Amino acid sequence: AKVLKGAAPNMERPGKHLPPTDLEEARARASAEMEGKEVDDEDLNGYLMYPKVFLDYMGRHRIYGPVRTLPTTTFFYGMEPGDEISAEIDPGKTLEIRMQAVGETGEDGEVKVFFELNGQPRVIRVPDRMVKSATAQRPKADPADPRHIGAPMPGVVATVAVQAGAKVRQGDLLLTIEAMKMETGLHAERDATVKAVHVQPASQIDAKDLLIEME
Repeated sequence: AKVLKGAAPNMERPGKHLPPTDLEEARARASAEMEGKEVDDEDLNGYLMYPKVFLDYMGRHRIYGPVRTLPTTTFFYGMEPGDEISAEIDPGKTLEIRMQAVGETGEDGEVKVFFELNGQPRVIRVPDRMVKSATAQRPKADPADPRHIGAPMPGVVATVAVQAGAKVRQGDLLLTIEAMKMETGLHAERDATVKAVHVQPASQIDAKDLLIEME
């Protein structure tokens, strides 16, 4: 009674008064917004009930992988040297992860992490959030923003073919990246105007760094 403040309660099923939804059309729309990912019934329900929250979640899932399989303590606090966890990333596919050691933090603010994955040694580099990098960090491209063009791989910018204000057509070369003795060209995916270029030839870049912004 306090919540309703005199209003009559609705005693019917809540969904009865919602407009009808074409489930397959919604499934196709959700798949398109997730870059063609197959949408099962569980994902579809999440998309229909909380569209923005669900898409944000799936965006983080694409960046960081299936983190929902991690034990809660590991998800919130990470691992310490000597810790070992199991993570089932697919039905019947379990990873045994053992943390071995953490190296010194470099001038770029990144640290080497040594661990075993199903008994095989692995080394990765991750940002150390407890220290500030001695070198400037580039902004990252937002994968959900079609105006952002990010680096598909780490490497060095070999050439830049456009500048701010330039009008480009779909397929035009924007810049080239040299990595592992090979050059990769990035091309415009649509007709647009270049808003900003964040790199220049010889710039060292990491994967997902923001290279060019379109209007």
